[in-house]
Amino acid sequence: MTRELSPNHTIKIGISHGDVNGIGYEIIMKTLYDTRILDFFTPVVYGSSKVASYHKKILGIQDFNFHVIRSVDQAVPGKANLINVFHDEVKLDIGQTTEQAGSAALKSLEHATDDLAAGHIDALVTAPINKQNIQSRDFDFPGHTEYLTKKFGAGESVMLMVSNETRIGVITGHIPLRDVPSRINKEGILKKVQILNASLKRDFGITKPKIALLGLNPHAGDKGVIGLEEEEIIIPAIKEAFDEGILVFGPYPADGFFGSASFNHFDGILAMYHDQGLIPFKTLSFKSGVNFTAGLSVVRTSPAHGTAFDMAGKNMASPDAFRESVYLAIDIVKNRKIHEEITMNPLDLAQEQDDNES
Repeated sequence: MTRELSPNHTIKIGISHGDVNGIGYEIIMKTLYDTRILDFFTPVVYGSSKVASYHKKILGIQDFNFHVIRSVDQAVPGKANLINVFHDEVKLDIGQTTEQAGSAALKSLEHATDDLAAGHIDALVTAPINKQNIQSRDFDFPGHTEYLTKKFGAGESVMLMVSNETRIGVITGHIPLRDVPSRINKEGILKKVQILNASLKRDFGITKPKIALLGLNPHAGDKGVIGLEEEEIIIPAIKEAFDEGILVFGPYPADGFFGSASFNHFDGILAMYHDQGLIPFKTLSFKSGVNFTAGLSVVRTSPAHGTAFDMAGKNMASPDAFRESVYLAIDIVKNRKIHEEITMNPLDLAQEQDDNES
């Protein structure tokens, strides 16, 4: 479910606070401290005013306060709004992984995604979680991507890393490397290509996206000399996608593809496994990279880095990636509305305009 956006609508973006012992509150507050950003959206942080106050004190952040509200409908444009999603005392051990921090992260995420599902907010930006301490009966997932994919009934999604330099998604995500070859199949590749192609059109406004597919083996298999996955699985998937009208090319050897800057010629790239895509991405864009979950009915972004326990509480964390996550969420919300209007039946569009005027 999505909210209807009128021309004068201020986009509401929910923010889950992530692991309270990490850099989540630091990058959130540093982003919202410059109030000029509030001209573009109304933030709603799902967290704890007590935890926020503690981080403010240890970081020495002055002249910044959250506007505490009970529900999203009370959010005030131009303010950094915060909903207390729990009132229990949380013992903070900055830079450490604790069970309490995991529980607090999950409560924030659950409240935020419930409001996202109900259409009370237009998008969600997630601060980093610790994938170990958040595990529980209600969160049995490798990360945000898998949790959100199930919650919103997507079946499949693509973890898409986005920066000014490139967009890189993965065929297989948070799984052990030893399991990657068995998870590579033609149908799975084709589905990921279809999701990425649709997202590049709908979410990024690219009319005819060009997609590159990387090989699984060194040198993309060297025509079967170093593995058969390219010849037997990846190339047939590319052919089928191309027959559907999707401009997908490859498979490209990953080392040469990035070493020669060939990535600059494509609107999106699909790597076969996590590190194959994320190592070059983070080399290029670590400080400003954004993680976007493509293929969902809702909009979710996140900074491409983690909890950074090693610098938590030291006022060293850069808010750049979090800020870029906010800007990308805003852009995608707007792009989806434009795409919806372009693809809408003219009669339906006229009826919608009449409804808005009445």
